[in-house]
Amino acid sequence: MAKRDLKYTRNIGIMAHIDAGKTTTSERILYYTGKTHKIGEVHEGGATMDWMVQEQERGITITSAATTAFWHYNGSKYQINLIDTPGHVDFTVEVERSLRVLDGTVATFCAVGRVQPQSETVWRQADKYGVPKIAYVNKMDRVGADFLACVEEIKTKLGANAVPICLPIGAEDKFQGIVDLISMKAYYYNSGEELVNYEIKDIPADMADEVAIWHDKLVESAAECDDALMEKFFEDPESLTEDEIIAALRKGTINMSVIPACCGSSFKNKGVQFLLDAVMRYLPSPLDKGATKGTDPNSGEEISRQPSAEEPFCALVFKIATDPFVGRLAFLRAYSGKLDAGSYVYNVRSGKKERVARLYQMHSNHQNPIEFVEAGDICAAVGFKDLRTGDTICVENAPITLESMEFPDPVIGIAVEPKTQGDLDKLGLALAKLAEEDPTFTVKSDHETGQTVISGMGELHLDIIVDRLRREFNVDINQGAPQVNYKEAITGSVEHREVFKKQTGGRGKFADIIVRIEPADEGATGLQFFNEVKGGNIPKEFIPCIQKGFESAMANGCLAGYEVQSLKVTVLDGSFHPVDSDQLSFELAARMAFRHACPKAKPVILEPIMNLEVVTPEDYMGDIVGDLNRRRGQIVAMDSTANGARIVKAYVPLSEQFGYVTVLRTLSSGRATSTMSFDHYAEVPASMAKDIIEKTGYKAMDDDE
Repeated sequence: MAKRDLKYTRNIGIMAHIDAGKTTTSERILYYTGKTHKIGEVHEGGATMDWMVQEQERGITITSAATTAFWHYNGSKYQINLIDTPGHVDFTVEVERSLRVLDGTVATFCAVGRVQPQSETVWRQADKYGVPKIAYVNKMDRVGADFLACVEEIKTKLGANAVPICLPIGAEDKFQGIVDLISMKAYYYNSGEELVNYEIKDIPADMADEVAIWHDKLVESAAECDDALMEKFFEDPESLTEDEIIAALRKGTINMSVIPACCGSSFKNKGVQFLLDAVMRYLPSPLDKGATKGTDPNSGEEISRQPSAEEPFCALVFKIATDPFVGRLAFLRAYSGKLDAGSYVYNVRSGKKERVARLYQMHSNHQNPIEFVEAGDICAAVGFKDLRTGDTICVENAPITLESMEFPDPVIGIAVEPKTQGDLDKLGLALAKLAEEDPTFTVKSDHETGQTVISGMGELHLDIIVDRLRREFNVDINQGAPQVNYKEAITGSVEHREVFKKQTGGRGKFADIIVRIEPADEGATGLQFFNEVKGGNIPKEFIPCIQKGFESAMANGCLAGYEVQSLKVTVLDGSFHPVDSDQLSFELAARMAFRHACPKAKPVILEPIMNLEVVTPEDYMGDIVGDLNRRRGQIVAMDSTANGARIVKAYVPLSEQFGYVTVLRTLSSGRATSTMSFDHYAEVPASMAKDIIEKTGYKAMDDDE
């Protein structure tokens, strides 16, 4: 097999706000690249990339789907590894883990809705992982479509240097095509399903002046990306060639100083081929992204791997999925080296070797077996016994740990119970599989009530989980009302001495610690632990046990048993017994110190506060704002859109938001829409905190119990 040139590989994702047309755009890409021979439509439930029953019924994307296609551009054949991601904020984990392994992304915007709340969220996620972007303004055929207004919003709301590389010919029902601002040619599209459904003509006479202005702006933006080109531009702006402009824009896109912006209407088959050409032109190949950095698990030093098949193999597992036919699928992004099917790899987290039984190239939920995977590839593997999302796999003699992904904590939970005894065992297995697939979905058993509580990112997220339990796993369950995942915190500082003594005949237990417990530093999560013991009053080997004791105690706060999100503990002094003191004694002393000291440190209950954005016609504004005030909402901004709608932005406690979508429909006669995402935790008002504590009936257990 001829050696592959990575220069012709593009690992890209399509990300956007819900309903911007991501999946429709993916379907057109599959069609024009020859991957499918019939265009699948989202609204008909026939989209290739939306393969789950729940996706087809609801017309939304829930899980990110991967596929591989090929596109001929400029005489070369390019391989595109494409991931279509969800737009709904409840499935933000799918976007997060996809962006972690992609080299570039197509940020899709609706020409009418423009930059919407989830557009901002996914944009920030892409920035976090340093993923270069192309902006694609879709739905140019819709009433109210405005390409340049959308480009302006990308600049103002996202702070990005968006540069139009084309202009639309007409808009709304008169949208006919685009003008390429580099070649200065016009592409006129028809809505047919031919693979070449456009004609290249001269620029319309009535657009000549506007095109000239935007062409000059484009050339200037390109020149700013390259110093040598800048000099040439100052001497003679007309002397820059097409290839020089493209090369400079490519350089600017890869270093994220420029966002090329194009437009089209995916549903009407207009502008998608131009977008594909732009992906090949401007988005990086694995070679452009350069070496992948990681750490040596043995020494902790930073090491790197070049994107080459000659280097030692390393890959990141970014997703685990369960397939009814092949079992557990692990989705991998290979960063270096080559891996053959049937060979062994080393899992850095577990320290064990695992056999890769088979490798697959994915096409949505279909697997095509492949013999090997090389640097720059995205594939799926089966045969692993112990593999989790975020694991690094590599060759044993050259270990490396790649940066993993961070996932947000779930904010909402519901209690579930099986309807029959026969469903009990099935429920446990099904929940374990779902939790393995989705790091933002957690399962906990309440020791006092014996209930199983499942938690996720929102009501829709949990709806889908329950639906999957019934359909995929045939588990019949009863579900309780949604519950908010509260947290606890302390607001005061306290010094406390804990002496733990136990004499049981023979060797006893003894530990004596003096600690200061206070709120963690701003922005910190988890336990901040400091040791200020002098003179060996507590032997060094017992200090980690004190830390472990506090960490385990934080799982249950002193007010209502909710998790304590952050805490600062300083061990000031203490003493030990040469015979009776051991590691367990100090761990238990720390747990008891937490339980006895926290009630004196002004503990409070925290609740999740959601960032809510409502888009509504002016007529319903008063009712909607009044309703938000009743829900303890804090209005932070009110804006207007170009088409006269009003935007209300507010912070609202999650506990007040259950069933809000239905209420909003009623208040606005079905004309208002809302999006909600988790923002932060804040203190619950005292009167409500009292009710919450009474409802839980929590009683802190002593370690003796």
